[in-house]
Amino acid sequence: MERNQHRKRVVILGGGTGLSTLLRGLKLYPLDLTAIVTVADDGGSSGRLRNDLDIPPPGDIRNVLAALSDTEPLVAEMFQYRFKHSLDLDGHSLGNLMLAALTDITGDFSHAVREMSRVLSVNGTVLPAANQIVTLNAELEDGTIIKGESKIPAYLQPIKRVFIEPHDVKTLPATIAAIESADVIVVGPGSLYTSILPNLLVRDIKKAVVAAKAKKIYICNLMTQAGETYRYTASDHVQALYDHVGESFLDAILLDKVQVPPVVAERYKKEKAWPVEYDEERLQQMGLEVHRKDIANVFGEIVRHEPMKVAEWLFEYAGGRASEDSKQLYF
Repeated sequence: MERNQHRKRVVILGGGTGLSTLLRGLKLYPLDLTAIVTVADDGGSSGRLRNDLDIPPPGDIRNVLAALSDTEPLVAEMFQYRFKHSLDLDGHSLGNLMLAALTDITGDFSHAVREMSRVLSVNGTVLPAANQIVTLNAELEDGTIIKGESKIPAYLQPIKRVFIEPHDVKTLPATIAAIESADVIVVGPGSLYTSILPNLLVRDIKKAVVAAKAKKIYICNLMTQAGETYRYTASDHVQALYDHVGESFLDAILLDKVQVPPVVAERYKKEKAWPVEYDEERLQQMGLEVHRKDIANVFGEIVRHEPMKVAEWLFEYAGGRASEDSKQLYF
């Protein structure tokens, strides 16, 4: 997508459902969006294609492309279609297979992503954090080393650190250029250790984010996650980011304003998950601007960030101003 010099440039780092959810709201605003997406997934369809074809896992990229797509709804639905009644194709999504095919045709995963972005009329730029296979490992508090992103949460043990192999993996020049020119860099929401940190463990990305002049904001998760952030407070999330990057680098944090309903919290307890405690005083002591807004909704028994609420706030935070005509379009 051609960059618009008059739009605020927003770069979002992440993966999983958190990133794609946020982008569904942001794409409706007049922003120059770039999504930097983790390629550390090794489970499900993505893991099978990664192992069989020796390509970066396409799943998180696929979800982001679908979220930013401006094509016909049926085309987007087809892209996300997952086969269910085939021994060979069972579990694969069509979009994953298309990205795998384009990678084979072009000989380059990032080129395949660019071409698929064009086909789907993507409203923004989607960039893999690395253009090669990356393995995410975790060292647990007891010294155990877990190899593979999909295996890490299953151990249900406190994580000391995560690290990637190869450690010297390079990112794309376009990724660094986007970070350097950004007005706002958004980290999260998403799984702290398996969706967010894999991006920041790529040395070039880490250095560029730290050096960038952009305002850097962390969108804090609503709930803790068993096997990753058991009983973490908001400041614990931030401290883990700082520990892995090697220095404090965030300017602000966005927290939800509304308390999770007790009945929903009880359901999450069965999964060993709790509402994240928002220890605002500690966050302020860490030098962060703390913003609490009504940005979440309960969908059945699940609490999620509301894409339009987060997008509206981020648009204003970035300094965007919509005209009355555009407000009718975007809202």
